[in-house]
Amino acid sequence: MSTAVTDANFESVVIKSSIPVLVDFWAPWCGPCRGIGPIVEELAAEYEGKALVCKVNVDENTRIPSLFGIRAIPTLIVFKDGEVVDQVTGAVAKSHLVSMLEKAF
Repeated sequence: MSTAVTDANFESVVIKSSIPVLVDFWAPWCGPCRGIGPIVEELAAEYEGKALVCKVNVDENTRIPSLFGIRAIPTLIVFKDGEVVDQVTGAVAKSHLVSMLEKAF
C-alpha cells in the first residue's frame, strides 16, 4: 500500500529515504488521478522493500507541490537520494511508471 505523505513529513519520508521513492501528487476530485491510483497501488506492492511509493494530496498539502512547481495533476516524480530522477504529468501507462522507477536503481 502507498504511504500518505504531508508537507510536515515529506523531507523525512521522501528526501531522506535510503531507497528510491515514487511520489504521486493527486487530489480526490481529479478523474485522471483516480484512474492512475490503482496502478500506483500495484507498484507499491510490487516494489515493496525496493522502493517507496507515496501519495501527496495537493488539496491538503500545498507547500511541497509549490516547491516542486506542480501545476497539474496527477504529477508523478521519482526521487533518489533526495534528488528528482524523473517526472511525468498526466495519467500514463504502468510501463512508463516502471521505466521511471527503474532509472533510480
